[in-house]
Amino acid sequence: MKGYNGDNIRNVALLGHGGCGKTTFLEAALLSTGVISRIGKVEDGNTVSDYDKMEIEKGYSISASIVPVEYNKVKINFIDTPGFFDFVGEVNSAMAAVDAAMILVDASSGIQVGTEKAWNSCKHFNMPKMFILSKTDKENVDTDALIAELQDKFGSSVVTLDDKDSLVEVIAETDEALMEKFFEGEEFTDEEFNTGLMKGFAEGSIVPVLTCSSMQGEGIKEILDAAVKFVPKASAHAPYKTVDGKEIEASASGKPIGFVFKTIADPFLGKINLVKVISGKLSSGMEMYNARAEKAEKIASIFYLRGKTQGDCPGAEAGDIVAVAKMQYAQTGDTLCEKANLVELPGVEFPKPALFIAIEPKNKGEDEKVGSGVHKLTEEDPSFVLERNVETKQTLLGGQGEIQLGIVQAKLKEKFGVEVQTIEQKIAYRETIKGNSDVQGKHKKQSGGAGQYGDVHIRFSPSQEEFEFSEELFGGSIPKNYVPAIEKGLVESMQKGPLAGCKVVNIKAVLYDGSYHDVDSNEMAFKIAASLAFKKGIVEAKPCLLEPVMHLDITVPDDYMGDVMGDMNKRRGKILGMEPLAGGGQKLMAEAPQAELFDYAIVLRSMTQARGSFEMNFERYEEVPAHLADKIIKEYAAEQE
Repeated sequence: MKGYNGDNIRNVALLGHGGCGKTTFLEAALLSTGVISRIGKVEDGNTVSDYDKMEIEKGYSISASIVPVEYNKVKINFIDTPGFFDFVGEVNSAMAAVDAAMILVDASSGIQVGTEKAWNSCKHFNMPKMFILSKTDKENVDTDALIAELQDKFGSSVVTLDDKDSLVEVIAETDEALMEKFFEGEEFTDEEFNTGLMKGFAEGSIVPVLTCSSMQGEGIKEILDAAVKFVPKASAHAPYKTVDGKEIEASASGKPIGFVFKTIADPFLGKINLVKVISGKLSSGMEMYNARAEKAEKIASIFYLRGKTQGDCPGAEAGDIVAVAKMQYAQTGDTLCEKANLVELPGVEFPKPALFIAIEPKNKGEDEKVGSGVHKLTEEDPSFVLERNVETKQTLLGGQGEIQLGIVQAKLKEKFGVEVQTIEQKIAYRETIKGNSDVQGKHKKQSGGAGQYGDVHIRFSPSQEEFEFSEELFGGSIPKNYVPAIEKGLVESMQKGPLAGCKVVNIKAVLYDGSYHDVDSNEMAFKIAASLAFKKGIVEAKPCLLEPVMHLDITVPDDYMGDVMGDMNKRRGKILGMEPLAGGGQKLMAEAPQAELFDYAIVLRSMTQARGSFEMNFERYEEVPAHLADKIIKEYAAEQE
């Protein structure tokens, strides 16, 4: 594949619901431009863009992949994105590298949730877009009715290119002079028409609709023509904004700058980074500087990728997309620049994990192997995480949904030879007291030889702070040098409360009396005495269990509000308020115990047909209702037996 300048490069993301025909459209485009001799099929596992073993096995896209199509002396860098909502991180990676999007709609299925999500993604990233109605060769397809449905759903900006009357009206809205001409009944010149059309597309006020049947090869060249005509030239990209607000021109004559928008863990080549050339030129052998890592990066070799096929790349200009192998520090979202010209662009947006599961290796002693494998997989997809809960001692895998977490587990087995199993997720309960107590803790051990003696009197009461300690000793009842050991004994005891072995919080302890032995007293003896006082004192001060309560911001379309609110009430939740959203729907603010929310990502998706979303953060601890606390305490007691 030869090199192209920015005027002859177009960068386009393919978006849409799972199964809408993105991957097959690319096959048809490659067939029509002579790259392949027969069209591959997703179900046969022989397509160019779905080349990963897992994608072939599952029959759907998991990762974004780049497929350049050379057409009429222009290179269109298509990025095929997954349609499943669990892989939204892949969509966001693609959107960081393109200048326009094509939203594919299965003409036989009509507008689907993925169509809406693709539209919203384009709005979020302020991305020009066009609709492609695919599979028009299927029976009972009514494209006119579907176009009307798209216009009804997404507005009058949605237009067909063969309806000149509608086009003239929306073109008029792109410019005041054209609007004046339109109202005066004057016709636009061809130049005015085309300029207005291009401007309207770039601003998002014109969303063209095209049709195709990939399997029949119909409409493919028209779509490629539209990509060449409408999608902004890579050289015409607006100035890029750096994290500190500076602007960088997308110029081939500028200083070399690259942006890593995706990482691939290739089993044979190791790590490959997909890099968009922002400015200047990149070529093999260059040394660049990684602004985030603050390290030099050797660009050992750059090449073009088309699916998994590599092509020679002598050098790439601003606007092009290349693959770079074996960079040492580069991660998704990093900026490569000259050390003397430090630049850092905003990273790729990744959603916070919505669903967590607890996992453990099937074979003991493989925890390190799991951690290492997940770390390598998160380089490819930073939208999932591996966390260790220090209180429950569990390893938690968090991601966007069940499909993604299932893929992670399958890849761990396939790529790194380690199997994990899901276990019941524990909650980091806490224990505290609601009353006061006044107790003695005495440790006395005298059975020949050196003995041990420690005796403390401590008052316990509730506190707003996690732990308060003070002493009111008088008359030398306990030497002051033993007080730190007594405090340490209490602090260590707080790690495991008497009810369910949970961390104890919000306690005030006042050491006010005690006794000691000249010979047998030591720090250890007083530490043990303090722990005995703690166990007795907590039990006598009306202990209770606390549970974590989470704050949720839930985005819900109006149609599902009743179901979502009813479900939240069933989860011991409280609706704190709601506010309307600019694009329709509501944002619900709610609180609910963490114990009731482990499956919330799955249930919300099901309740709202995947249209609802949420973010969740820890808010505070609250007392567990008595009937639930009894159950938790009994379960803990049974485990200890």
